[in-house]
Amino acid sequence: MISASDAIGSLRRRAGAVGRTVDLVGDQVLFYLRSVLSVGRAARAYRDETLRLISEISLGTGILALVGGSVVIMGFLTFFAGATVAVQGYHALGGVGVEAFTGFLSAYVNVRVVAPVTAGVGLAATIGAGTTAELGAMRISEEIDALDAMAIRSVPYLVGTRLLAGLIVVVPLYALSVVAAFLSSRITTVLVLGQSAGVYDHYFGTFLNPDDVLWSFAQAIAMAVVVMLVHTYYGFHTVGGPAGVGVATGRAVRLSLICVVTVTLLISLALYGSARQLHLAG
Repeated sequence: MISASDAIGSLRRRAGAVGRTVDLVGDQVLFYLRSVLSVGRAARAYRDETLRLISEISLGTGILALVGGSVVIMGFLTFFAGATVAVQGYHALGGVGVEAFTGFLSAYVNVRVVAPVTAGVGLAATIGAGTTAELGAMRISEEIDALDAMAIRSVPYLVGTRLLAGLIVVVPLYALSVVAAFLSSRITTVLVLGQSAGVYDHYFGTFLNPDDVLWSFAQAIAMAVVVMLVHTYYGFHTVGGPAGVGVATGRAVRLSLICVVTVTLLISLALYGSARQLHLAG
């Protein structure tokens, strides 16, 4: 039997774990609020740093610039994701004799699910992971403490500028991603699978809703904000030396991927959960 002292000790440990979790969540929420509020100061006081980060985030630096940085990576991710939609959709619809609707599937699925989720994963794997590693290296080398010692507010300078740069970069990056997904679906369906270009274009143009495209961009911006906030938090609070940078990056990527899927689910439920806008009958 469990003694009373053991039961009390176990209860205290559980209460302590819950308390630490609440403290961690509260610390993150406060940091996110400070980061969002610091964007205005970053835009006013640190324009040069913001421009440098825009170039670094989009095109990369050093050897990474040779392959185009986030632009090429996200373009390739969404290109092959769109091709997968075309292949799977063509053969699935062909099983019931309606493969002509592949254009509809591309216009419907790419905008609402595939392009946003793929772009969110690309943001977390490229921009987000790089941000965590960079801030983490600055933390363990005491560069952030040096900024505070020089009376430079580290949150606006390091976090606000990165959040602002991410918001600016995500719009053209996501536009490229959507175009790549659409283009790959058409190339795969028409050139590889042999469907008539006129049939594909007819159903694609008929079912492509401009409102869905606009909401898709809003979803991408929301995911970019969440990803940048998560990664800057873990990078800014890195502990444990060089090994701690890797741990912080892994934890940030894990949480940001969960957040990307969660944002997609919540926005999809809000926009399309009760919608009855799809009519395939003639």
